[in-house]
Amino acid sequence: MQKLIIAALVTFFTVNAALAADDCAARAAEKKLAGAAKNSFMKKCEKDAAAAAPQAPTCADKAAEKKLAGAAKNSFVKKCEKDAAAAK
Repeated sequence: MQKLIIAALVTFFTVNAALAADDCAARAAEKKLAGAAKNSFMKKCEKDAAAAAPQAPTCADKAAEKKLAGAAKNSFVKKCEKDAAAAK
């Protein structure tokens, strides 16, 4: 179940980034930008879009939500990161 949730989150953020890139390209075309101006605009636009997008909670964040500490926290984070890597 946890792998399914992680996979869904990864998919959501990937699709969200792709839509942001399409939106930036459309806005650049609307402004009739070309060359270096377009490249600069695209970089800034995509950076701003990534900053505005909600970030997936890290394994450490999840452990903090569960109020884990010490060995329980370390074990949870290690397993969480292993599961996240396997889901990719």
